[in-house]
Amino acid sequence: MLKTNYHTHTLFCDGKGSPEEIAEAAIEKGFDILGFSSHSMYPFAGAWHIPTKDFYAYVEAVNSAKEKFSGKLKILLGFEADYIPLVTKPDFGRYKKLDPDFIIGSVHYVFSEKGRLCVDYSANLLKEKIDTLYNGNSKKVVCEYFALEREMLSKGNFSIIGHADLVRKNNNALKMFNENDHWYRKEIKATADAIKKSGVIVEVNTGAIARGYMDGVYPSDEFLALLHERNVPVTLSSDSHSKENLDFAFDKALSAVQKAGYKELAYIDSDRNTKFQTIL
Repeated sequence: MLKTNYHTHTLFCDGKGSPEEIAEAAIEKGFDILGFSSHSMYPFAGAWHIPTKDFYAYVEAVNSAKEKFSGKLKILLGFEADYIPLVTKPDFGRYKKLDPDFIIGSVHYVFSEKGRLCVDYSANLLKEKIDTLYNGNSKKVVCEYFALEREMLSKGNFSIIGHADLVRKNNNALKMFNENDHWYRKEIKATADAIKKSGVIVEVNTGAIARGYMDGVYPSDEFLALLHERNVPVTLSSDSHSKENLDFAFDKALSAVQKAGYKELAYIDSDRNTKFQTIL
């Protein structure tokens, strides 16, 4: 099997290490294809996104590594692009000047009349924000999160959807909702339908395992089963923020994919086309 990862952060956002340093580690770990995807709100920037002044420096650094390691590792230029209504979205047209090989579309923020909440906060801060911005109504946060994902899928143009149920990240600690509740299962089913319609790849993301938030991957087993029923392609992803975690818990991710019934993994090659390989 080809060893691939498209969700790779660098020092240009909230990751550690330059593209060149991370590429060297990827070669040591036996990767065949490595996609860089630093956080982006292009053409704007947040605290943990590529700064506005550094977009072209990031592109140059990735392309330099691509050239340096040609023949040893296929390197792809990408972005993990946030969806924020009326502000920014994951869209190849918007990113045209930067000429990415692929784009990961992700939702991190939800919005109330009182302010903005990031579902990727630490557990304590997330609870505080839900209490102050949503009057403690965690169900409303979850429903808005999935609604924004579906909106992103209909309005964006991108390659891979990032951590499709990121809102689960702190649920073990906070017990915000029950994944078996009818309303929650209805949300993920509707989102699976939207993913199928959009034609994007779903990443099976091990980032929460690496950072100690969960024992399992995004998406959940039930969500993955829904995606498999709809013939939605999947790829393994570490969401790494350091070179040490480039292939963290890939064995668990592969097991989850197989449990859902998948026989193939999708990958994006250097020609920017989606291809498939049989799971061994």
